[in-house]
Amino acid sequence: MSAIYCREVRSHFTTMTGWLFGAFILLFGGIYTMALCLNGSYAEFEYVLGNMSFVYLIVTPILTMRVLADERRQKTDQLLYALPMSMTKIVLGKYFALLTVLAVPIAVMGLYPLILSAYGNVNLAAAYASLLAFFLLGAALAAVGMYISSVTDSIVANAAICFVAVLVNYYLASLAGYAPSSSTSALAALYFLSALAAAVLLHLTQNPAAGLAALAVCAGGVTAAWFLARDAFEGLLPALFEKLCLFEAFMSFMDGVFDWTAICLLVSAAAVFVLLTVQSMEKRRWSA
Repeated sequence: MSAIYCREVRSHFTTMTGWLFGAFILLFGGIYTMALCLNGSYAEFEYVLGNMSFVYLIVTPILTMRVLADERRQKTDQLLYALPMSMTKIVLGKYFALLTVLAVPIAVMGLYPLILSAYGNVNLAAAYASLLAFFLLGAALAAVGMYISSVTDSIVANAAICFVAVLVNYYLASLAGYAPSSSTSALAALYFLSALAAAVLLHLTQNPAAGLAALAVCAGGVTAAWFLARDAFEGLLPALFEKLCLFEAFMSFMDGVFDWTAICLLVSAAAVFVLLTVQSMEKRRWSA
């Protein structure tokens, strides 16, 4: 795994990808630090991170668009499948390389609260908790982009799909206000999620029986819950939108509160999409 990791880190910094990623984050970090903390006289560094979270809309596709799709374009994916190591180690090596590229500019930004504290009263605990949440948000979105890269063959298509996925998640909490709150709407949404989960399982296993079984179990459980506790479905759809919004989880740190629920959501999202990437690559390995 270390060989994959070193190769990926080297490839990011011998091309423009890693440098563009870091420069873009540091550019907006500097702009918002100057505007809010220096000119605006705000001592809360977490406001800087909250205002610049939109940069992930642009940098996530840039960082992840080549991570696996480029292997197939250059016909080097067969070498990955032939390596004497598990696909989990290969995927983790690539993912940890992405986290390293992400960590470099965030580590540089970690100096900003210390510099600002020399000129005012900065809550360092809140600032570094927000930096941790900002990193975990990027880690979760990088896992999403890596999974998309594992199921698409085109770099351009990968970047476009990743941008749309991150954009939808960015506005998901805002869309919650327009979502219907009736129990039937929540039931329909849960049926859709059940079908989506079954479709993902079918794609990964190529086993129609497994996909149908998963759909039957999920849809049956949702139907039973709706008949047993219909009132609990009232307002469930807007709440579901808010809970699935990774950006909203990060924003909970803007009030200076260390939110363990948000941390667990971001880490869980990263773990789920890394696992899906492993399964997608395993499928390609055995079908190659």
